[in-house]
Amino acid sequence: MQFAAPLVPGTLIRRYKRFLADVRLGSGREVTAHCANPGAMMGLAAPGLKVWLEPNADPRRKLRFAWRLVETPDGFVGIDTAVPNRVVGEALAAGRVAELSAYRTVRREVRYAGNSRVDFVLSGDGLPDAHVEVKNVHLMRTAGLAEFPDSVTARGARHLDALAGVAAAGGRAVLLYCVQRTDCTALALARDIDPRYAAAAARAAAAGVETLAYAAAVGRDGIALDRPLRMDN
Repeated sequence: MQFAAPLVPGTLIRRYKRFLADVRLGSGREVTAHCANPGAMMGLAAPGLKVWLEPNADPRRKLRFAWRLVETPDGFVGIDTAVPNRVVGEALAAGRVAELSAYRTVRREVRYAGNSRVDFVLSGDGLPDAHVEVKNVHLMRTAGLAEFPDSVTARGARHLDALAGVAAAGGRAVLLYCVQRTDCTALALARDIDPRYAAAAARAAAAGVETLAYAAAVGRDGIALDRPLRMDN
């Protein structure tokens, strides 16, 4: 996934109302950027951080900038929670997720389990359909260890239970964590932040839900799914 326009650097002044951030550009100009992230953004929203914004000239948009990245001493962190579905979708279509590369057809946002929608359903000759749910990850509290979630997520627990239902019925169900960081080698569940999510993950694993973790290559030009990570659980 390539960014639509070259990113511009700035210094974060504050993030507020979840979806807004004030940023000081290198010229000294202060702008308000859209923050496409409703989560806690623990460790990624402190004033003074170096951030990267994507400008746009679309007159239909109220804000002329969108916050895309945080720069750390060890690389970049993507903060847009819509990005993982895009980069995972590209990787699935190109057969770059090794565990799922045998599938040839990728469908997005498929309704299942009542009123739920799963991010992807994969189909292939002689293979059971694979229901794939994608989760965005950018929390790191211990060097090299990504964690999910960064806040309580009842919705995430419901997704796990829905996937468990697919697996229990004999289907293939996969939860794929997309880590938008370039400085992690493993992923673990943040059990202290959301014990109910951790319990739902245990139920899902017992039902046969598969768990994958992949790091993204994050840079100023764009973001792409990159390499598998070890699961520490």
